[in-house]
Amino acid sequence: MKEQTRKQMGRPAAEGRKRRMLKAAGWASLSVLLIAAGMGLYFYLSVKHTADRMYEPLPVSNAAEAGEYTAWRQQQLAQLQREQRQQQLEGAEDTQTVLPAFTLLLLGVDEREEDRGRADAILLMTVNPNNSKLFMFNIPRDTRTLLVKRGFEDKINHAYAYDGIAGTVATIENFIDLPIDYYVQVNMEGFEAIIDMMDGVDVDNPFAFDFLEHHYPAGQLHLSGERALGYIRMRFDDPRGDLGRTERQRQVVRDLIRRASRWESLPSIPKVLDALGDHVRTNLTFADMQRLMMKYRTRIKTIESTEINGHGANIGGIYYFIVDDQERARIHDRMKEELLGQP
Repeated sequence: MKEQTRKQMGRPAAEGRKRRMLKAAGWASLSVLLIAAGMGLYFYLSVKHTADRMYEPLPVSNAAEAGEYTAWRQQQLAQLQREQRQQQLEGAEDTQTVLPAFTLLLLGVDEREEDRGRADAILLMTVNPNNSKLFMFNIPRDTRTLLVKRGFEDKINHAYAYDGIAGTVATIENFIDLPIDYYVQVNMEGFEAIIDMMDGVDVDNPFAFDFLEHHYPAGQLHLSGERALGYIRMRFDDPRGDLGRTERQRQVVRDLIRRASRWESLPSIPKVLDALGDHVRTNLTFADMQRLMMKYRTRIKTIESTEINGHGANIGGIYYFIVDDQERARIHDRMKEELLGQP
């Protein structure tokens, strides 16, 4: 009888301990969730703050057919989306979300104390996630063309010296006769930092040379940010001049894109962006960056490039790179083809 009483008295005590343990576990879980939510909010706000710091809107397009072309591209996107919905209705398992293709200008700027500086690298890309393809090419810095905001012809990289990103975008849009959707302007310190954050780049150096106290042997090289900067800036010892230098620039950018597509260190994004905040300007909003990171990044499987054909000429004692109308039309048509292409 006494034994039964003890058992009956023990049950409430055990149940009380169990309730207290469950309550403690619940509070612990809630604390973990609150900490995680707080860390997530801090991550979000840190990234957004830095992205907002980099943001500088793109000027209104000056391309001659920008309005007509943009409408055409939107029609193509709508058609792709209709085809995707039809595939989904038919039960296709490998259908991917249709995303807009876009153009992007990557502008490497050599800043100077006494003035705005010069555009040292002018690289244009089309990004089309629907056929998993990125296409890119350089415009040689000495290319003679109309500086739209000045009304006279000069070297294309002087557009930045005269009128900054606004003049550069207007001039390049006029040169290719297509609108630029996004731009990313990076100074040399930022370019070096990006490469170091990606643990360097791999390139295939076509010939041995020395530049800025660094030796670059021929063949496969792994370069830090500082060495990569020298690799893409050397011009006068290259037998192909600026064309050889632009090919080395494309090598470096191609490997950076490859590394970015596989990059999984998401917690380090606030640190990365904060380090770049003073060195990068772009019209990519925070939402755009999120979309590129989450939806576009892993969709690009193929990177293709071309080289602008032209010839050198001495005009008034100044060297220029001359690109004729036929070559400009070829580049224009290729960009259209890449933007409107589909699987």
